Parts: sequence; C-alpha cells; structure tokens
Amino acid sequence: MPVERQRLHTRSVEYNGYRRADGLWDIEGELRDLRHYDTQVYEKDLLPAGQFVHRMAITATVDDALLVREITSRMADTPFHFCKEVEDSLQAIVGVHMGKGWRLAINERLGGVESCTHLRELLMNMATAALQTIPTWQAQERRRLGEPAPDELPHFLGQCHSWRLDGPVVMKYQPQFFQPNATTGKGPAKE
Repeated sequence: MPVERQRLHTRSVEYNGYRRADGLWDIEGELRDLRHYDTQVYEKDLLPAGQFVHRMAITATVDDALLVREITSRMADTPFHFCKEVEDSLQAIVGVHMGKGWRLAINERLGGVESCTHLRELLMNMATAALQTIPTWQAQERRRLGEPAPDELPHFLGQCHSWRLDGPVVMKYQPQFFQPNATTGKGPAKE
C-alpha cells in the first residue's frame, strides 16, 4: 500500500527546437520552480503557494554545426532582484560549439558567481535538445528528398546501450557502421 505523500515542490523544464527562415536554428529552454505551500522568502516576505520561485528561459541560436551564434536569457521570476544582474552573462557562450566540451565550456565561462546556477543547468541540456532537433530533421529531409545519408558516423552511435556499435540495433539499421568487436564497456564521453 502506498505511503501518503504531500507534494511540496515542482520543477519543470521544457526544451523546444525551431528551424528559422534564415537557415539557423533556435533552441529554447525554460525552467520553472514552484512550491505547493506558502513560503517565507527574503525579499518578498510571503510567496503564496503556486507562484514561481524561478521562471527563466534561454534562447540559443545555432548554425548547422551547432555553433552558438546568439543567445538570450530571460529571468521573469527570481528569488532576489540581484539575480537579474547576470541575465546577460550567457553572452560568454557565444562562439562555443554544442558538442564535445560543451559542459566544460559552460563551467569555465559561467561557473561560480559569474552566472546563475539555474541558467547553467538549463544551458547544459540545450545541446541534447539541439542534437534531437537538428540532425534528426536533416536526416528526415534527406530521406524525403531521396538523398543518400552521409558516410560519417552519426553523432548518436556508440553513445547509449541500444546504439552501441556492436549491438543488434546498429547491425540492423546502420549496418555500414557495425563493429562486431567494438568495446562494449564505457565509451568516450560526449557532451
């Protein structure tokens, strides 16, 4: 029998990917925190149940190579008015590639007190949303147009159990990249 519980806090994170008319891509992320009970907070005294503690959004504009061309952040709800002082801190990430080294670049350029913990957290997974958006759409377009797939190893191969190079999924759906003697242990970390 389940134990009775009281819901106290909800964090929701949402990512959306968009293809732009100018050939670039917008990857948007939004983070929202709310409490299900009245909370005493420093600057606002009482924060009623259901009101946001945090509500922040980022839009990263990237090119086909996942290079960040532009970035904006919006901090609609924060616990302190001082939080908004770092709203433009993400400009330090313009010119960084959403790929290997992404998380390291975020920590080096925006770590500690240089930015906001929640903006950094939101930014970390934007690369995954970009990879789900851009290469997948491009592959679907190639199929639709009857164009051949590129000969290079897709970014997702060797990065999870199902897409391991020596596994049955790769053997069936990507046989040109199947490696029967590939290492099945921990592969190289990709970000």
